[in-house]
Amino acid sequence: MPLNIPNLLTWARILMIPLVMGVFYVPAEWLSPVGRDVAATIFFTLAAVTDWFDGWLARKLGQTSAFGAFLDPVADKLMVAAALAVLLQLDRVDAAIAFIIVGREVTISALREWMAKIGAAKSVAVSFVGKLKTTAQMIAIPMLLFHDPIGPFDPHAWGTWLIYVAAVLTLWSMAYYLRKAWPEISARTSQ
Repeated sequence: MPLNIPNLLTWARILMIPLVMGVFYVPAEWLSPVGRDVAATIFFTLAAVTDWFDGWLARKLGQTSAFGAFLDPVADKLMVAAALAVLLQLDRVDAAIAFIIVGREVTISALREWMAKIGAAKSVAVSFVGKLKTTAQMIAIPMLLFHDPIGPFDPHAWGTWLIYVAAVLTLWSMAYYLRKAWPEISARTSQ
């Protein structure tokens, strides 16, 4: 495992996952409900920024690695799944939306692993719609974690709208990846 700044940032993102979840379990004397929301929002936002920054830095410094390429999407999926679990418990996201997002991640991860095993990984490389989906999630989730209005701005309403957009993009990107992989799938299942 190459120890470089991009990989350390990815590990830092993974280490922030228990912080996003853990703030909701500290005693009320330590942190008010609003304080919990703010802390979780800050931790998640920092983690989301490292998601963008570690990839950019790896390319800029020429420190890309197979391990980093493996760990980065794992960190992303863990971070989103943990945040959705918290939001489900707080009743700030619909269970069907969380299932769509997490179910897609599991399905596409399995598809990518299978495609890599048969030597066709490039056909399911990250797409633009996949990046849009991730962006919508990374904006919606902090809004839903923060929850309370800021003057006339209602983060919960905007976050809810964006998480629905993310769910639509999630289904769209899953269909896109499955369509790209379909020639390989149909060739292998007909043997």
